[in-house]
Parts: sequence; structure tokens; C-alpha cells
Amino acid sequence: MATTEEKATPCCSPNLLPPRASGAKGGAPRSEAAVGEWIAAADPKRSASAATAISPLVPVEDVKDPPAKASLPGIPMMLRAQTRHPLDPLSAAEISVAVATVRSAGATPEVRDSMRFVEVVLLEPEKNIVALADAYFFPPFQPSLLPRTKGGPVILSKLPPRRARLVVYNKKSNETSIWIVELSEVHAATRGGHHRGKVISSEVVPDVQPPMDAIEYAECEAAVKNYPPFIEAMRKRGVDDMDLVMVDAWCAGYHSDADAPSRRLAKPLIFCRTESDCPMENGYARPVEGIYILVDMQNNVIIEFEDRKLVPLPPADPLRNYTPGETRGGVDRSDIKPLHILQPEGPSFRINGYFVEWQKWSFRIGFTPREGLVIHSVAYIDGSRGRRPVAHRLSFVEMVVPYGDPNEPHYRKNAFDAGEDGLGKNAHSLKRGCDCLGYIKYFDAHFTNYTGGIETIENCVCLHEEDHGILWKHQDWRTGLAEVRRSRRLTVSFICTVANYEYGFFWHFYQDGKIEAEVKLTGILSLGALQPGESRKYGTTIAPGLYAPVHQHFFVARMDMAVDCKPTEAFNQVIEVNAKVEDPGQNNVHNNAFYAEEKLLKSELEAMRDCDPFSARHWIVRNTRTVNRTGQPTGYKLMPGLNCLPLAGPEAKFLRRAAFLKHNLWVTPYSRDEMYPGGEFPNQNPRINEGLVTWVKKNRSLEEADIVLWYVFGITHIPRLEDWPVMPVDRIGFMLMPHGFFNCSPAVDVPPSANEIEKDGGSPKLIQNGLLAKL
Repeated sequence: MATTEEKATPCCSPNLLPPRASGAKGGAPRSEAAVGEWIAAADPKRSASAATAISPLVPVEDVKDPPAKASLPGIPMMLRAQTRHPLDPLSAAEISVAVATVRSAGATPEVRDSMRFVEVVLLEPEKNIVALADAYFFPPFQPSLLPRTKGGPVILSKLPPRRARLVVYNKKSNETSIWIVELSEVHAATRGGHHRGKVISSEVVPDVQPPMDAIEYAECEAAVKNYPPFIEAMRKRGVDDMDLVMVDAWCAGYHSDADAPSRRLAKPLIFCRTESDCPMENGYARPVEGIYILVDMQNNVIIEFEDRKLVPLPPADPLRNYTPGETRGGVDRSDIKPLHILQPEGPSFRINGYFVEWQKWSFRIGFTPREGLVIHSVAYIDGSRGRRPVAHRLSFVEMVVPYGDPNEPHYRKNAFDAGEDGLGKNAHSLKRGCDCLGYIKYFDAHFTNYTGGIETIENCVCLHEEDHGILWKHQDWRTGLAEVRRSRRLTVSFICTVANYEYGFFWHFYQDGKIEAEVKLTGILSLGALQPGESRKYGTTIAPGLYAPVHQHFFVARMDMAVDCKPTEAFNQVIEVNAKVEDPGQNNVHNNAFYAEEKLLKSELEAMRDCDPFSARHWIVRNTRTVNRTGQPTGYKLMPGLNCLPLAGPEAKFLRRAAFLKHNLWVTPYSRDEMYPGGEFPNQNPRINEGLVTWVKKNRSLEEADIVLWYVFGITHIPRLEDWPVMPVDRIGFMLMPHGFFNCSPAVDVPPSANEIEKDGGSPKLIQNGLLAKL
């Protein structure tokens, strides 16, 4: 695996429009007072609640802005008072300042010592601030993003200060609070960490529990392994060495009032490794069943323990390990030759900080501890029509994994891996293994740990190009002339581990205007132990005494769309399309007729929809005020892939917190507070239908709005023996496809690949075949 320096893009600065020259009509730069005009519409209370947040993601190679030059006449030169874009993740220094500011605001030393920092993230600004930054402060400069005003554009000398949003858990009082801290360039620079920000607001959120942290998991494991009754229970099962024991501290969920958030609880699952020389002994191959443990995570003590049933440990499975060759007791195949992906002229993408340009696409990269990878400001450069927006923000905001075995402990395995743990916080450093080939650009991620320190995940996000087979092809059978183009895609991805499972999250950008969202599932099955001679219909027997329960994986993609809309515009609507069979009769005398029927989804309650492969159902986000050359509205189509709905009964306990799984599609008008479909704090949440299901009851109009799509997609996993000991990747996802967005195929201008030109001598050749010979 090459290092970052060996593979990161050298000097990836895009061709940037130079800054504007000063002295134009419309006047001199305005003072900070003008900034207030831009942010006056923002409600500070709303901003202080569950606002959109970004975790610090750091490009390995920062590219400095080009020097200011005189440019387009009539546009004054901007004074670059801020060097960080409003959507740039917080720097490590900014995180330190935010933590120090909140800690110093604690009323007493006891309060300050009890603070645990669950999240420190960027408070994303209102969309008009992003528009202002992209118009005049950061390349590619786009003044057209701002509304026209009498007397010329409003020119500001600097942007509003950046803000951090912190979720803080008080370990002493068991309280969760949200803090907003204002930062500045001086604060962000910090000289020895002495500068502090300004607390804008703080609020205690009652009756919630924030996500769990890795430090808590480690403390829970230590507490359980040192608990004398547990040690005795393991001895009954033939285990004396506690170093072989694995304790996975699963969140308690909410099944009754006993799980209320007045206590911070975990109900661990226990596993036991087999003694061996394998460097990665698969402990998940020996689940320990019959032991019930309830842990008070606030005080790190066991409050309930019961050895309910003595289930023997499964015998050591000789096929349990997955390390190379002899280390797992096997032999690796020897017939694989090296495969090298070479790009001698470098990649086709260009990077400037977090801004990416590739094949007419442009977007910004972000990252949060909860969602992981975030894609901002997606746009496509379309010839004379310029840079056309497609989406404001794309991310995976939640995932739920419910198990289908009603037996203990599997019935309570209903993990909310984003909301209870955090996809980004569990991301990998790809230094330890990356599936990408070719010329790669990596980004690092900075986080706060539980005690407020800074941690870095190196090479957290991977960006690279991939060959993707045929883009398009046609051969004229009369002349034998043929044209073919190869497809290339730009892939941005990260991979995380949540206990036993791995998830890879990918956004693919294509040359024909498509955007693909893909999740790759791999890792190790969560298993159960069987009594001698026992079998269960709720799972698959993997090995003697070992079975894998059936389960489902659900993912929620939140897509803040902007089809041909500037950040301050709300001109989108959603159309549902179904294929309809024409009734027999005068219009269908041959009984072959069918057509596409369109229906406008006028309100939120109308837009609670499910996939229907029998009618080829899909949805189009259309612009109500922009048309293509045929006079039809421009749009982007959400094309479902493989999907399912929950198989659990409607009264299943986990559906209290995950009612959003009951439909594949939800549509809402944009609201800054509406970020997570199950609410911000699903951990031990006692409230029924919090989040998306409650928001849509307002039944807001969608006929012309700032549209947000919530697409729920899932897979039902009935395990196979071939999924053991480590599961080959399974894939699931969906497509965003242009639908009348362009006037023709945007991929028609992709040139032939260089090797085809060289092979054919630079000109097309006739292809002789039997039919042509006859002609």
C-alpha cells in the first residue's frame, strides 16, 4: 500500500477564475454590518438545535489559492478576510478552541471534569452564506448564484465567523447538552491554545442519551471481564483466561420503561476466542449464550447479571479464520498475476482543498462522525449553460440492522449504527488496507475523543478514477463502421467497522451525468450458539453448534436536491412515474400498448411511497421554471435498485424508533433542523415515531419547494455457508440519473480511448462480415 505522499495528487489546483478587480459600479466592500443582513433571517434557536453538522476532514495536501489578479471588468476584487470556505470541516485547532471554550464555561471544576465530548462539528451555515462564499470569495467564482439587486451586487468584505456545534455528555449528572461556539480566524490560528471562542448558546436536552463512544466500549469490556460472577460463569463454560473473552457493548435500545434514558445502559454480547497462533483469531466464531448482563455506562458498573442457561461453547471450527495461508491453517491460491492500474499523465480530477472538479462535475467533500462522507454543492458544467446545480448535500444519515430471531439475545439486536455509534467515528484508516487502485487522493479526518482530545484518522476518505467498461457503442451494419467509448467514473468512498460488520459507502460520478450511491457489506456474521442436536428455523447452521440468524440491513440516504436551483431558490417538485398497461379496446387493438403515467406528489403525506418493480416505478425531481429543448421541465430521476421493507410485525419494538423504515421514499421541504430520520438521539429513545414520521404530519406543500428526498433501501440477508468465515462483499444502492436535464446524451463528446486510436491508425475501419460480402 503506497503512502499518501506517493499517491496523493501533486499540485492538483484547478484552473481557477482569477479574483475580480476592484473599482466597479456597485461600490466598495461593505462592512461587517452588511454580514448581519445576510444572516438576519437565520433563527438562532433553530441554529442551536439539531442543525446540519460536519466533522473536521483534512485534505492531506492543501493547495494555496492563486494570487489575486485583475479580472472581469465590473466586479470589485474581494479581500480574502477568510481563507476557509464556510463548508470546510473544522481544523484541529478549531476543535481544540471549541472544546476549551465549552470546558471553561463550566460553572465548577466538578462540572468541567465531568464533561465528555461526543461530537465537535462544523455548524453548517444557511444556504445564502454558502452562495455568497461561492459567488465572490472562493473559486470557481460564481456571481450568478446571488439574486440580482438594484444598483449592483452586494459586496461584503468578509463572511460571517464560522461556528462549531458540540454535543456534550455530563458523566456526573447524566445530562446531554448542545453548545454553539463562534470561532474566528484568530481563534482558529491559536497560539499555544490560549485563545478561546465565544459561546453563542447552550441547552440541556432532556430525556435523551447521545451515541456511545469507543472509550466507553473499552471500559465496559474491562468492567465485565473483572466482574467475579461473570468470571465464574465463564469457568462453568471451560474458560479461565479472560484475555480470550470479547465483550461487545451493544446499546440497550428501547423495549420497556426499564430502558428509559434516565440511565445510560448497555446490554453486551459475549464471545470467546480459541487459543491459537493466528494473528487475527476470529472470536465471533464462539458466541457465549445464556448470560444476561446490564451495564450502567455512566458509572461503569454491572447493575444486573444472570447466568440463565448453560449453553456449551461451540467447538472450535477449523474454517473460522481468514488470515493468509498457513496462519489460518490453509493454503492460498497461487495463480493470480499482478494487476497494475497506471496513469502516467496523472489523474483527470483536480483538487483545491475540499473542492473537486472532474469531467464537468464539481462538488465539495465533507465528513461527519455520524454520517461519514458528505457530498456538498454538486454541479455539472453544461457548455454554454454553465455550471448547473444538481444537489446541495448528499449523505447517508442512518442505518438500522434488525434481526429476525425471537430468541434471547437476538431479538434485541436492532442496531442503529449511525445514530447509536457513528459511521464516521468508526471509519478506517485506509493505510491499513485499501481496495482502490491507480492514482489516489486521500483525505484525513479529525475528531474529538471522549475526553476532548484530538484524534486523526489518516487516509480516511479515498478519491480515485475507475474504468467502468463500455460507456456507449454502435456499429453500422451497412458500412461496418463502429464507434465505442469506454466509461470512466470518479469514486469517493470510506469504509467503517461497527463491531462485526464492515460497510463501504461509495458515491460514483459518471461521464453521462449519473450519480450512483452504493453500499458494500462485508465483515463477519453475528452468530448464535446451539445446544447439541438443536437447529433453528430463524437462521442458517454454519458449523457444529453455530448458526447465523436471519436479519436485514436498512440504509437511509438524505438528498437535499437542487435541480437547476441556486442555493437561495426553491423551484423543485417530485413526480412519480409508473408504467401502465393500456386497457384492451380501440386504443389497444393489438394488446401491446403501455405508457408512462406521471403523478405530481403535491404534499408530504402523498409522498410516502414504496418501490414497485412491477410498474417500473421511479421518481423525478423537476425544476418548475427551467425547460429543455423540447419544452419539458429539466429533472433528475431517482432510480431504485434492490430493495425491501421490514419483515418484522408492525408492533415490533424497534419500529417505535425506526418507523421511517415503513416506506421506501419520503419527501419533505428543506428545514435546517430536519437532519436525521429517527431524530438526533435514537439511543434508548422512548418517544414513538420521532423524526421523519412526525415531520410529515405537517403535510407541507411540495408543489414548488426546496426538495429533500429520504430514500430508504435495504437488503434481507439469509446467511449462506459461503458467507463464513468472512462475508464476500454484497452490494446495494440506487442511481440519480438525468431525465430531460440535458438536450442530448452528455457523454457523446467523450473521445475515443488512446489505445483504440493507436490500434486503428486514427481512423475508423470497415469490418467485413458475411452480410457485407453478400451486399
